[in-house]
Amino acid sequence: MDINNKFSQISINQIANQYLSKKGNVSINNSDASIRFEDILNQKKIQNIPNTEGLKFSKHATSRLEDRNINLTREQFERLENGTKKAEEKGINESLMIMDNMAFIVNVKNNTVVTAMDQESSKENVFTNIDGAVIV
Repeated sequence: MDINNKFSQISINQIANQYLSKKGNVSINNSDASIRFEDILNQKKIQNIPNTEGLKFSKHATSRLEDRNINLTREQFERLENGTKKAEEKGINESLMIMDNMAFIVNVKNNTVVTAMDQESSKENVFTNIDGAVIV
């Protein structure tokens, strides 16, 4: 008998059952094996969908907040969210948000703060790659 024919006649489940039955500590119940790879993959895709609600901070913005010791209160965060909504209503894509002694660049489409500056960091007062500004 050809080795290829021998293996084509034996299923993976048969081999697994033979191996596991020899060990005596694990049993396989085919009725429990109803989860398909496709189901697991689809679940992973769902989990990786970005959150479309609420303002997010990019990795760069988070780093800038830490480096510059900027701490936002809940009220300030809500003001940024409201400013982002206003920018979206006006058709702004990349917005400069000015709040208190801070400035933020927000990608409105992605609802994401891409960088943050305090008054000291924005001494030059030059902001590029924006198409609108909102004072919040």
